[in-house]
Amino acid sequence: MPKFDIITIFPEIFSSYLSESLISRAIKKKLIKVNIHNLRDWTFDKHKTVDDRPFGGGLGMVIKIEPIYRAVQSLKSKIKSQKSKIILFTPRGKKFNQKMAYQFSKLDQLILICGRYEGVDERVAKHIADIELSIGEYDLMGGELPAMVVIETVARLIPGVLGKPQLLKERITKEKGFIEYPQYTRPEVFELSKHTKKGKTCPPKFCKAKAWRVPKVLLSGNHKKIEEWRKKHRKIIE
Repeated sequence: MPKFDIITIFPEIFSSYLSESLISRAIKKKLIKVNIHNLRDWTFDKHKTVDDRPFGGGLGMVIKIEPIYRAVQSLKSKIKSQKSKIILFTPRGKKFNQKMAYQFSKLDQLILICGRYEGVDERVAKHIADIELSIGEYDLMGGELPAMVVIETVARLIPGVLGKPQLLKERITKEKGFIEYPQYTRPEVFELSKHTKKGKTCPPKFCKAKAWRVPKVLLSGNHKKIEEWRKKHRKIIE
């Protein structure tokens, strides 16, 4: 069972996320395990200090190395498996992708370090973390959202989390990328006039057509043609 250990100074951020939908179900079924750890639990002063001013001056505060070192040592000691990885979230890190998610899904433990404020002491990246990870070329207030992204992307690759195994088999490439293609459902024809309130004008983009239709090939029942259509319109997410 893959185990996610999240180190954060805002543990309550995860409460709603972990109690909803498929993630909650996967936890209850013991398909995955998610533990939220308050970094302040590894501080020794009465104020539970986790940050300090940066050397050399500058605005803002930086997360200290000591509590993170203690937290990681403690969490790693609780699992005997060598299939463990320590991740530090930072805008400078490698871009997270589908292939990484597949590799992570084969591990027994992921320790996710969520930074805050102006960043984390650089010695964490150099000497503690196995990998620095980013979910995009933008800056966030902390690592909690990236941690949720990693948990969800990895968890859905664990057998049983999505329910039917074939849901994954038909969408994963040999190179462990993910196949995404357009999908439609009822109604076959969406008539705009029926959904526009009287006296209201629809946005120009909507008014260009009176109805939006499902591609005919998807209604044909011809599985070969449907497969060809999906291959033509698909995108491989690496």
